[in-house]
Amino acid sequence: MEEEGGPGIVAGVDEVGRGPLAGPLTVAAVVLPPQPVIVGLDDSKKVSPKRREELALQIMEQASAFGVAHIEPAEIDACGMAASLRVCMTRALKACGVEPDCVLLDGNPMNIHPRERNIVKGDGKAACIAAASILAKVTRDRIMEAYDAQYPQYGFASNKGYGSAAHIAALREHGPCPLHRMSFLGKILAS
Repeated sequence: MEEEGGPGIVAGVDEVGRGPLAGPLTVAAVVLPPQPVIVGLDDSKKVSPKRREELALQIMEQASAFGVAHIEPAEIDACGMAASLRVCMTRALKACGVEPDCVLLDGNPMNIHPRERNIVKGDGKAACIAAASILAKVTRDRIMEAYDAQYPQYGFASNKGYGSAAHIAALREHGPCPLHRMSFLGKILAS
C-alpha cells in the first residue's frame, strides 16, 4: 500500500456514518510512522469486525498521532451532511495535535487543509487513509453498540444505525429516538 503523500507529516482522514438514519458521523485522522508494521490495512468495509478491532489497537499503538471526532444527529440535521463532514474532518485533524505537511482524503475534495490531496478509493491505496477508515469504523461501531443498551428496540448493535429492514420497521412502530437524524427520515415516517 502506497502513502502517496510525500515527505513530512502525512495525515490520512476518513469518515464513517455518512448514510445511517441514526447515530453520529465519525471521522478519524491518522499519522503513521515512516515504516509502520501493521499487516492487513485496507478499507474498513473489506475487513471483518474482529480483524478491525485488532487493527485498531495496532493503529493506536503505532500511530505517530491520531484523532477522532464526531458530529451528532442534531448538528447534522441543522447544518447538513456536507458542512458536518467538513467540520468533523477539521476537528479530527486538530485532535491529532500535529500540523501535517499533507492531508490525504478518500474521495472528493473537501477543502479542509491547504495541502489536501484527494485519492479516489484512497482507503484501499494509502495506509494512513486505511488506518483512519478502520479507526473511525471501530469507534463508531462501539458507540452504536453502547446505544443499543439504551434503545434496544432499534437493533443498533446489529445495524449500527443504517436503514436495515428491521430498523425501518422499528422506526415505524416506535417512532424516532434522540439518536435519529430527522432530516433523513421524511419518506420513512411518511409511509
